[in-house]
Amino acid sequence: MEAEQQPEGYEEVDAVPVLADVPVPQVRASAAGAVVAKQAAAVAATSFAAGVAAVAVVRGARAVRARRRTRARNQLAPVLATRSFLIDVHLLGSRD
Repeated sequence: MEAEQQPEGYEEVDAVPVLADVPVPQVRASAAGAVVAKQAAAVAATSFAAGVAAVAVVRGARAVRARRRTRARNQLAPVLATRSFLIDVHLLGSRD
C-alpha cells in the first residue's frame, strides 16, 4: 500500500488506555459501613420530608373542596345549571 500524504503538524495516535501504576486506596469495612449508614439516613430523611409535603398538599386540597361545598350550601336558591359564554364586543366607527 502506498502511504497517504498527511498535512504538516498532523500526528496519528492510537487511542489505547494505559493503566497507571497508582495504588488504589483501600477502604476499611467499618468505614464503608459508615458511608452506607449515612446514605441510608439521608434517604430516609428525604423520604420523610417528601411524605410530609404530600400529606400537606392532600390536606390543603381537601380543605379547598370543603370550603367550596360550604359556600354552595349557603346559597339562597339551588343552582340547577350554569352556562358560560364568551362574548366578543366590537365597536365600529363610521364608514365616512
